Amino acid sequence: MTQPPVPPPPGGYGAQPPAMNPGGPFYVSVLGQEQGPLDFNSLAQMAVSNQIKSDTPVRSSDSQQYVSAKDVPGLYSDKEWLTVVLISWFGGSLGIDRFYLGQTGLGLGKLFTCGGCGIWAIYDLIMFALRKQHDVDGRPFR
Repeated sequence: MTQPPVPPPPGGYGAQPPAMNPGGPFYVSVLGQEQGPLDFNSLAQMAVSNQIKSDTPVRSSDSQQYVSAKDVPGLYSDKEWLTVVLISWFGGSLGIDRFYLGQTGLGLGKLFTCGGCGIWAIYDLIMFALRKQHDVDGRPFR
């Protein structure tokens, strides 16, 4: 007689993070201290102003388990920071970085001017590397 397969344990490698309540309230763990309750707009403002990073532990009020801030739906962009920097390095003078971010008009401007004769491309590369630019929705990169 065969036994049914045993389901994999929760968590582990490749497991999806628990679903978060996008409305909040949220609690943020900073230097071991829990801050909150914070609504989603306050949490988003903290992310835009770099008060929290994408790996900052965040939990919702209905869960005791912390997840990374990048796993909260709508808080961070779906674009990775390193990907944007590399695309800007290799294709910034052609506007590929702006097309990748969904900024078609700026991408065409960079394409037709060869990245503003290189000045615009260098400026964008520096701003992306310093995390001063955001995606088309105004959300910071992961």
